[in-house]
Amino acid sequence: MMAQEEGPGPGVVYTETVVHAAPEAYVNEAPYQIAILTLDRGGRITARIEGERVSIGDRVAFKEFRNGIPVYTKSP
Repeated sequence: MMAQEEGPGPGVVYTETVVHAAPEAYVNEAPYQIAILTLDRGGRITARIEGERVSIGDRVAFKEFRNGIPVYTKSP
């Protein structure tokens, strides 16, 4: 099991969507983007995207865990 401080590492956007009708816990944050990422170390993960919107094929970098949810940003 990986340490939360380490994070899942970088990856590539496999698919993405923007959530407009959010669950009650996140309704104040809508709209927001989530994506399924193919990780460089293997496997896939569902993550929240912060900042600039990403598209399929974009590289992303792990930023932090927020309430147990991995948050990523678009790589330059």
